[in-house]
Amino acid sequence: MSEHAGGQETKARRRLAEQLAEQKAAEAKRRRQAWAGAFAGIAVVAVLITVFVMVGQRGDDPLESAAGTPSTTEEASPEAPEQAPPPAPQLPEGADPALGTKPTVTAGEGELTKLTVTPLIEGTGPKVETGQAITTNYVGVFFENGEEFDSSWGRGQPATFPIGVGQVIEGWDKGLVGVTVGSRVQLDIPAEQAYGDGAGGRPGGPLRFVVDILAAQ
Repeated sequence: MSEHAGGQETKARRRLAEQLAEQKAAEAKRRRQAWAGAFAGIAVVAVLITVFVMVGQRGDDPLESAAGTPSTTEEASPEAPEQAPPPAPQLPEGADPALGTKPTVTAGEGELTKLTVTPLIEGTGPKVETGQAITTNYVGVFFENGEEFDSSWGRGQPATFPIGVGQVIEGWDKGLVGVTVGSRVQLDIPAEQAYGDGAGGRPGGPLRFVVDILAAQ
């Protein structure tokens, strides 16, 4: 073999060796990229598993738990306040404290034929005069059975009206004039001095009222 031919063969071998080395390097690079991608996928899966495990420890249904637990930045709704009892009436000076409590009113006995005024508590104030505006607390029941049909106590405030001038039923006009302020009286009123037979949805028949006189002016 000539010296020239030998030189060409050596160059060809070097080129072949270089090509093989480049192929091996490219294949190694591809393997490294593949492994890196696989490791990244495994890391993502591990993170998701960790999240699901933590959520599972907080509750079976994370949406339900979140909905049922108020945020720490929100104040809990206050409970509905209890309804306050009606205020006690303002009593005249020196009046019996019993006037601050609603009386128990029962049915009458027998047949009621005339207006009857029965003092239950004697007041020490001035006497009620015709034409004055009086302030009262009262309970009204049917004379025959004691069933209550009206009461200022249930409304939480006394009632004020002129007396003796036809603005109320006759039994009140005649029964309360002359009663002293601070008194509690029982009025047994026959139907003809009350609402008669009860037309128009009013209480009919004989009636019984217990009335507290709180003021007159």
